[in-house]
Amino acid sequence: MMDLTQPQWVKHVIFHPFEGYEDLRWKKGGTLKYTAVIIFALFVALIAWDRWCGFQFRPLPDVLFSVVPYLMKSLVYFGAWCVGNWAVCTLLDGEGTLKNITIYSSYALIPYIVCTFVNVVLSHLLVTDEAVFFYTIHYIGLLWTALLLFNAVKAVHQYSITKTVAAIALTICAMLIILFLAVLFLSLFQKVYVFFYSLYTEIVYRIQV
Repeated sequence: MMDLTQPQWVKHVIFHPFEGYEDLRWKKGGTLKYTAVIIFALFVALIAWDRWCGFQFRPLPDVLFSVVPYLMKSLVYFGAWCVGNWAVCTLLDGEGTLKNITIYSSYALIPYIVCTFVNVVLSHLLVTDEAVFFYTIHYIGLLWTALLLFNAVKAVHQYSITKTVAAIALTICAMLIILFLAVLFLSLFQKVYVFFYSLYTEIVYRIQV
């Protein structure tokens, strides 16, 4: 088996998606440190895509800047994907651990992140008539990441192609359930917080009076 450094493993997986993940699985080459860096890069890329692109390609949103939506799109969505896939594939006799699912899935995001940063730079160099190059790079990043994600699920759980498709579909359903429960929990927490804060304010007011 090949003996690669961590950057070489990342490169091997990205440019050899079919055998790269299989090699990564048997050699146990991934680390959570790189996953953390990749998710942070995704967070920055999403901000750059919305806020730093040339106005002719991505008009600046009217709403005030807030990191919360970008944390949702990067950390929360990614976490929901990993937990959802682990939960679903545990029932489908998948072999992947939550750690490996997290590592393999994060590596799959690299093409999308890189293409996003490339487009941010190109958006200030291209004119509107050259938008085809801008959107071509964008969709290449999306399709490349989708291909890597598919192979990540297939390799980490040792599934057939048909079972991988079913696992991904069920994972998306699990993500929706997880996100719905998270929103429900946050809404309930907010109401409880408002109740106790109002109670505390009323008690303090009565004491002072």
